[in-house]
Amino acid sequence: MTRDELRQKANDLPLAPGVYLMMDKTGKVIYVGKAKKLKNRVSQYFQENAGHNEKTKAMVSQVDHFDTIFVRTEFEALILENSLIKHHQPRYNILLKDDKGYPFVRLGKGPYPRFTLVGKMADDGARYFGPFGGRSETRMAIDAVCSALKLPTCRRQFPRDIGKERPCLNYHIGKCDGFCREDGPGEAVYQERMEQACRLFGGKLRQLTEELTAQMEQAAENLEFEAAAQLRDRVKALSVLGKQQQVIAGVCADTDVWGIYVGQVRCGCAVLHIEDGNLLGREVKVFPAAADEGEAEVLSAVLSQYYLHRSVLPREILLPVTWEDADTFAALLTGQAGHRVGLRVPQRGERVDLVAMAARNAREEVERITSDAERTSKTLEQLAALAGLAKPLHRMESYDISNLRSDDMVASMVVFQDGKPLKRDYRRFQIKTLTAPDDYAAMREVLTRRFRHYLDGDEKFAPLPDLLLIDGGEMHARAALEATASLGLDIPILGMVKDDRHRTRALVTVEGQELGIQHSPPLFALIGRVQEEVHRFAITYHRQKHSRSAYRSKLDGIPGLGEARKKALLKAFGTVRAVTEAEQSELAAVLPRNVAQAVYEHFHQA
Repeated sequence: MTRDELRQKANDLPLAPGVYLMMDKTGKVIYVGKAKKLKNRVSQYFQENAGHNEKTKAMVSQVDHFDTIFVRTEFEALILENSLIKHHQPRYNILLKDDKGYPFVRLGKGPYPRFTLVGKMADDGARYFGPFGGRSETRMAIDAVCSALKLPTCRRQFPRDIGKERPCLNYHIGKCDGFCREDGPGEAVYQERMEQACRLFGGKLRQLTEELTAQMEQAAENLEFEAAAQLRDRVKALSVLGKQQQVIAGVCADTDVWGIYVGQVRCGCAVLHIEDGNLLGREVKVFPAAADEGEAEVLSAVLSQYYLHRSVLPREILLPVTWEDADTFAALLTGQAGHRVGLRVPQRGERVDLVAMAARNAREEVERITSDAERTSKTLEQLAALAGLAKPLHRMESYDISNLRSDDMVASMVVFQDGKPLKRDYRRFQIKTLTAPDDYAAMREVLTRRFRHYLDGDEKFAPLPDLLLIDGGEMHARAALEATASLGLDIPILGMVKDDRHRTRALVTVEGQELGIQHSPPLFALIGRVQEEVHRFAITYHRQKHSRSAYRSKLDGIPGLGEARKKALLKAFGTVRAVTEAEQSELAAVLPRNVAQAVYEHFHQA
């Protein structure tokens, strides 16, 4: 469908709640969204001069057609949107894509059921709890709950293996009550403990602790001290479970605190789980979505996917920002949880500090996961956009001229591959055609020679760069353009402009248009690094060449003094200056008498 056809179809939609699915030419779903009024929301995508962010622009450019599903209420739209996102995994949605990261705890059927970890729920008559955090953390949670209630975690099957073998190590160290023994606690106690474990996974830690405490006190009043001691130990284990075992923080928490961080490459969310003012644990998720998403949009998408399939919900959720459908979402969670779930954006006090802490956690995780290569890739995308490149920017070459006199003029070529120096491809040039300093003519000579080598098939000068960065302003860039154009090459060229303090200021095109780079610190730093590297390489070569020239001007041309005798003199006297100040007799100790006399007379002529 054309853009006009898409706009017309969107304008024909009713002002009703529903879900829309954007699809590309192949019919693949690339975005799923919900709306209170489908006509208003969908038509916004296809309006002229719409102020979309970069991700939305990219998505809309790929839309070939769209479908809609009408529902009765906003609640149904929320649930359906989440289900469709999970099913289609659209490219342009912010996704909690990794289902393996959200496992469930399954309790099987039978007289002695066991807890197991599964990837998703099934209609098999078993009981399911979750989803929880990562798979390893959930396994630790199962072990922690079973240890607190002294339930078996071994591979033995009951009642088949009761009394067949001696109890395992867990019984002897007090982590299990030995249900495998003939005189063990028995099925009734097992079922009672499993029900308590289920209440833990159902978020009833506080209630269960209060009940066991009451039973302990009653046993003590009845002088049943052994039973009271066992209940005391169990209460103590549950207390440790709630305050120290971060692996089931999501179950124990009555407050969740969310923080958002939008980085250069990706964004992330962190949730802190709080119970009675104590921080139990955290979860952090990083998304490879575009970093131009707003905080409210990220939060709305993430929270619906995080909470709508959970069996246990906190009573309070603290947020850094709110969004349009937040009240509807809170009402939906309240109906799902069976108790009121409040969404709040704190304005002052400790709650603001907690939200800030969550944001710091999100930032640290995003920056830790985001590699230097990804940051560099984003920076190169920005530079490619400035240079008007139609393809990704991988190879850059930069050139600089260094001179004090015409016979000492040199040029340097440095190469950056994917944002990093590629030193094996660095090249040095000695200016051969000039008799007087002329930076522009020198630049034309160097680039002509460099690309002539490439055109002649010299592999040391392959491949061609994607971009030329010339140290200097508009005229330097224009000289580079003249050289490449004369060889029939079309390579983008930018000059690197410095300020009065010789610091990188901006880029400039061959037409003289300055391109600001200070708005992007990573791009500014990259251009500065390239400019410093090409200048360093040029000045180092110039100094080496100038030193050799000075050495030749003082010792060259003396009759009888060849390379071997020069080395012998420098070895004996250390420096050229010491040679010029030596007496003839001292020189004769190193050189033949006639050569020593020639050296002495060379430096002591009237």
